[in-house]
Amino acid sequence: MRDSLCVFLAYLLLAATALGAPRPHVVSFGKWTSVKWFVGPGEDKALDLKVRPLYVDSRLKEFTLGTPHDVTDRLFVVRRAFRLNDTLPEETISMPRWRWERGGWLLVDQVTGHISQINLPEFDLYYSVASWYRDYVAYCGVSDDGKKVYAIVAQLDRRKPLLKRALGEASGDDMPDSECPAPIWQRQPARVTFEPDEDKKLTFSVRGHAADVVSSEEEGEGTE
Repeated sequence: MRDSLCVFLAYLLLAATALGAPRPHVVSFGKWTSVKWFVGPGEDKALDLKVRPLYVDSRLKEFTLGTPHDVTDRLFVVRRAFRLNDTLPEETISMPRWRWERGGWLLVDQVTGHISQINLPEFDLYYSVASWYRDYVAYCGVSDDGKKVYAIVAQLDRRKPLLKRALGEASGDDMPDSECPAPIWQRQPARVTFEPDEDKKLTFSVRGHAADVVSSEEEGEGTE
C-alpha cells in the first residue's frame, strides 16, 4: 500500500512539473521568394525584393526581408515586409490587389516565441537604412514633413533616441535608401560614423545610454 502511494505521489509531482514548465517554441524562416516592389514618384519602377516567411511553431507570423541581427542568444531583430491592399474603391474584383511594401523592424524572442514591432524614432520606411550593433541601431531619420535629415542612434527598450543630430536638408530623391548610406560601426570604443555625402562625415561615441560627437583628436583611437 505504501509503495503504491509513493508511486502515485511521484506521478502527481511529475505531472505538476510538466504542467508548470514553459512550452518550448520553434522559430524558423521559410524559403526566399522574389517579389516586385514598385517605387518612384509614379510607383511604376519595379525593383526585386527578396522576402521569406517567419514561423513560430510552424505557424506563419510575418514576412521578412534582409539578414537578421542577433542581439543576444535569445533575441534577434529582422525587418518586416507586408502586403498592402491596392484595390480602388470602385474596382469590383473578387480578390484584393496586393502589393508588397517594406515595413519597420521586429524584435523576436526565440524562447517565448513573442514577436513585437520596434518603434524607431524618425525611421522612414522608404529612405532610412538601419545599421545594428549590439542592442544599438543607427540610421538617417527623416522629419515628418520630409524636409530634414537627422543622424539617429537608438537603443532597444528606450523610447527616446540616444542621439538626434541634424544633418541638413533632405534631398528628396525618388529612389529608396537615397538620403544617406548605412552608418558604419566600430568597436573598442563603440563608435558610429554617418556620411550623408562625400563632404560630410560625423563620428559619435556610444557609451551606455549616451552618444557624443568624437573630436578630431579622438578619431584615430579606435582599434576596429
